[in-house]
Amino acid sequence: MRTTYREAMREAIREALRADERVFLMGEDVGRYGGCFGVSRGLLDEFGPERVRDTPLSESAFVGAGIGAAIGGMRPIVEIMTVNFSLLALDQIVNNAATLLHMSGGQVNVPLVIRMTTGGGRQLAAQHSHSLEGWYAHVPGLRVLTPATIEDARGMLAPALADPDPVLIFEHGALYNREGDLPDDPAPVDITRARVRRPGGDVSLLTYGGSLPKSLDAAEQLAAEGVAAEVVDLRTLRPLDEETILGSVTRTHRAVVVDEGWRSGSISAEICTRIVEGAFYELDAPVRRVCTEEVPLPYAKHLEDAALPSVPRIVAAARAVMAGG
Repeated sequence: MRTTYREAMREAIREALRADERVFLMGEDVGRYGGCFGVSRGLLDEFGPERVRDTPLSESAFVGAGIGAAIGGMRPIVEIMTVNFSLLALDQIVNNAATLLHMSGGQVNVPLVIRMTTGGGRQLAAQHSHSLEGWYAHVPGLRVLTPATIEDARGMLAPALADPDPVLIFEHGALYNREGDLPDDPAPVDITRARVRRPGGDVSLLTYGGSLPKSLDAAEQLAAEGVAAEVVDLRTLRPLDEETILGSVTRTHRAVVVDEGWRSGSISAEICTRIVEGAFYELDAPVRRVCTEEVPLPYAKHLEDAALPSVPRIVAAARAVMAGG
């Protein structure tokens, strides 16, 4: 079946609503408007306003309502328009959703799924374009998912809803229009493991989300130069699948981490540290990173393109580690 990332996500939500009457979708413009990025289009007509709920423009309020509904036995899917706006609900996510199981001595689970769009490359300027998923990966009590493929967009929601604890799903905005083939009966997705998307023996490209297509394109270009790059899709930023990361680096002995977040204090820094801690003597060159420049994302296309990770920058980093530096 030919479909898009957006349609795959919509079908995952539709399936969840059909399968469990406790599941409902809530957020800004998810109803009649069909979602800011069109993911929930048509679901209001199919399931009605009790199951597809438009909320006021108050992220703290509707995320808090989602937490309360989850504690009360429901299975809410809360949509936040962009990751930048999730900062308005940071107290609810970090101080409440992530901590209540611990604070209650294991008595109160929060089976909440929060979806949000992340990433740049769409000329939406600084307040709509940043990649802050690495911030949330810092927080115990949260699971952080970054579906980069149509299969993962379709398959990650069900296990996320089955998780008794809060799950954050970051959907890169540049992926919504990507097309691909999806089986009519997709296989279950393991949200605990990374996935090797392209095997190779010379250098590991470790990435996630919207940077996966760029890394695959870079690997194709490197192959034309005789360099076999292994592309690892991290998929889950918390908890990180350290076994797959270290296994890849042990095979290739070189690593480039591609992360659309800023370099300072980033998830890429965490991955580099774990490689050094767990596979230092396997490395034939220092680990390199390709990250977004340390600036608010510009609106102008040429400046935004210059700030974000790109195929040429990934290729250059891989060439550098192949040269030993």
